[in-house]
Amino acid sequence: MNAGDAFRYRFAAGPCGAVAMEIGGAEVMLRPSGALWLAGERLLVAADLHLEKGSAFAARGQMLPPYDTRETLARLAAEAGALRPRTILLLGDSFHDGGGEGRLAPDDFGALGALARQAELLWITGNHDLAGVVRAPGLVAASWKVSGLNLVHEPALAAEPGEVAGHLHPCARIRGKAASVRRRCFITDGERLILPAFGAFAGGLNVRAPPFRPLFRRRPMVVALGASRAHAVAWDRLGAD
Repeated sequence: MNAGDAFRYRFAAGPCGAVAMEIGGAEVMLRPSGALWLAGERLLVAADLHLEKGSAFAARGQMLPPYDTRETLARLAAEAGALRPRTILLLGDSFHDGGGEGRLAPDDFGALGALARQAELLWITGNHDLAGVVRAPGLVAASWKVSGLNLVHEPALAAEPGEVAGHLHPCARIRGKAASVRRRCFITDGERLILPAFGAFAGGLNVRAPPFRPLFRRRPMVVALGASRAHAVAWDRLGAD
């Protein structure tokens, strides 16, 4: 990542507080929920749901409130209700571990079924859920290509134009005059895009951390998630944790 480079991008305030821009030649909408919307394809993309993370931690003696799956699926259902997608693509690590699907409560499994009745579900495999889903409805794939974009879970180690990925759970610390705030975020240089984690219990990695450095040929920007809108933020406003 060359801090001296600038890149040209086009964004505008979209409906419902989203940011619209072009990634690899495709028109996309970066939603304040952390989901990605391709209106031309009616495709809704969410990364790193980590469903059943709470129950996985509980099994190891770390007690977390067991409501992460319910909250995450409710947020996903709200996005689907607002946008009416034809396809919902889940960009890997949808479950926190290989046994997560089997631990789903009946109501949560029913929520997945309700989503599948609204739209086709596509499950991209991730490092936490390499085997994909077994009982849940939908198709399983290692990657998916659409509108000139390559949607994968884990980003390639070098710049990859047109790639849309998750895996790294990007977060940004945004410096203000008196204080700073830390927010989940998208990160992009206009050629490739990494989505924030969508899951309620998913953590985050600061975008200034070393894993992000080889991924962009130009200095990137972030689109940080706010309560009701997404915010485009220049790189020079970001700090380390």
